[in-house]
Amino acid sequence: MASDASGPDLFPTAVPSFGPPAERAVLHCDLNNFYASVECLYRPDLRDQPVAVCGSPEKRHGIVLAKNMLAKRCGIKTGEAIWQARAKCPTLVLLPPDFTKYLEFSRLARGIYEDYTDRIEPFGIDECWLDVSGSVRLLGDAGALADRIRARIRTELGITASVGVSWNKVFAKLGSDLKKPDATTEITRANFRELVWPLPVDELLYVGRSTSAKLRGIGIDTIGRLARLEPAFLRGFLGKWGEYLWFFANGHDAAPVERAGTEVPVKGVGNSMTTPRDIVTEEDAHIVFQVLSESVAERLRDHGMRGRTVQVYVRDTGLLSIDRQLQLPSPTFVSTEICRAAMRLLKESWTPGTPLRSLGVRVTGLTMPGLPLQLSFLEEEAARQRLENLEGAIDGLRRRFGHYAVQRALLLKDSGLNANPVEENIIYPCARYSSM
Repeated sequence: MASDASGPDLFPTAVPSFGPPAERAVLHCDLNNFYASVECLYRPDLRDQPVAVCGSPEKRHGIVLAKNMLAKRCGIKTGEAIWQARAKCPTLVLLPPDFTKYLEFSRLARGIYEDYTDRIEPFGIDECWLDVSGSVRLLGDAGALADRIRARIRTELGITASVGVSWNKVFAKLGSDLKKPDATTEITRANFRELVWPLPVDELLYVGRSTSAKLRGIGIDTIGRLARLEPAFLRGFLGKWGEYLWFFANGHDAAPVERAGTEVPVKGVGNSMTTPRDIVTEEDAHIVFQVLSESVAERLRDHGMRGRTVQVYVRDTGLLSIDRQLQLPSPTFVSTEICRAAMRLLKESWTPGTPLRSLGVRVTGLTMPGLPLQLSFLEEEAARQRLENLEGAIDGLRRRFGHYAVQRALLLKDSGLNANPVEENIIYPCARYSSM
């Protein structure tokens, strides 16, 4: 069931139960229209106007990152281009993002969550899962506890949150999406078939655009239809992941909510760039991939890691994306080897002349610091060692004199494409995949 936005008092009035809870109590807290809500808090004169927080059109990041409820009622959608949003709402107020403020409000919200549990797992800057199974023994009903958290966010931070309550993370996330803003939605074993199964299949967590298209292609357009399929069929159709989706659709997700501060092993290091102009030649692509490969290799070296698999991501001007990967003969943190693999993947998947607007490089299959590596007495290994020594020396020069103190000749051919992703693109908290 869903409760209204008013919320109860901040402190429980029910007599607490000290017995063990019947099952897990998992909350998913989603700060509503987060970026736009924070901006309107600082600009109260904008509260009665449609507002959108957008990227920079000059850097071709001109998309809507967040919008307030008034903009949403005008049909504005997150991720659409600014010109599309303006066409729907000519009076739309556009604001640049201020991530320093958003990080601070995210920290304050997590401070509230910590009053109720130490099991807090971020899912982006504005979302968190909370396992309050232990807290309900003292504070009573999980739904009422969610209402108290919402009330505190509203009164202490001046913004609102929607909270989903369930016995697993996937359904808790669905619950927070079902009713916005400022609402609590409980998905229980008794009502999940009525609340969850009629929803479109792409509403299920981890069902992306490609998987959704495959499922709809065989007539599976709702979560309920997915849930009624045989797991063996889904495994054959989508691989092992298809069986996972069947578990999620039927409420069998058993992934734990991690404790606050839990360190997650790094599974990959990557960087991407929306280019200031379309990429149409191999040379232009080579420049961008070299820039990205250097930033990835530098971060790998900083953490003493090497990677065996190189992945590339490209998106064209029609926003069609492709991903490809290649396994290297041995783990590396050398930018030359990473860039060479990236260019090989690109040439196999792209026709020069087809304009690209975004490229990315990622290295996975990481070896952790301190682990032994297989040595080779071949001549290529000596050449690689020289490259490692060279790039290590360049790292030292750049730390002392700045990133642009030492540059490859290739990168001097187009200063517009020669960015510094490490310093010019700040990395903020992002969503984390949780396996079963």
